[in-house]
Amino acid sequence: MAQSNGRRTSRRDIYLRLRQLVLTLELAPGAALSENELAASLGVSRTPVRESLILLAQEGLVQVFPKIGSFVSRVDAAQVADAQFLREAVELASLEDLPERLDPEIVEELRDNLERQRRAGPDREEFFALDELFHRDLMRLSGHGNSWAAVAAAKGHLDRARRLGLHGHESPAVFADQHHEILAAITDGDTPGARARMRDHLRAVFNDIERIRARSPELFASDPATVPVRRSVVVWE
Repeated sequence: MAQSNGRRTSRRDIYLRLRQLVLTLELAPGAALSENELAASLGVSRTPVRESLILLAQEGLVQVFPKIGSFVSRVDAAQVADAQFLREAVELASLEDLPERLDPEIVEELRDNLERQRRAGPDREEFFALDELFHRDLMRLSGHGNSWAAVAAAKGHLDRARRLGLHGHESPAVFADQHHEILAAITDGDTPGARARMRDHLRAVFNDIERIRARSPELFASDPATVPVRRSVVVWE
């Protein structure tokens, strides 16, 4: 993949690939990053890897310490809260713009998505993708689907916390149930009920953070200025 498309692959694609590895926790919070190892695994030179790490550092997903090295940023609860505030404001506002007659095709896509969530089983990444699609399509119902890209781009720390939360539950079924309740309220014309359920659903991540932080404090930032130590970091065993 890394060598198949010239300059585009060596820049944009490498950045997106590394960002995905961070967001999916394949590169765990606190993990040391080697430009040489990353370049070798992706089949590219160190230059696009170094440029990508700089971009990820600007997003707060990577920390670079001169003469020490680069590390995946630990999950920052303050940044999670900021992203959560943005996401909640946008999604709740979108619910206020629901038309009197809902687009039947989008409603059917949402119901199909819910069925697929039920069948996702223990595959957390499959469920996460369906979760993202469900929330984007809810915004499409209000005519604000294009706003989802801006929300998605701003929630890197939040998405890592959400993934940690998914792995902290025996099954993602509880979240599928919440999605079902939100959609049922929408199709029943109960916008206040949909907003209340959406708010509770989105804020559940804070409970997950506290539970996981108690079990694995090394995954979370305490003092962002603290220089990390190079050691192996395990997300969960």
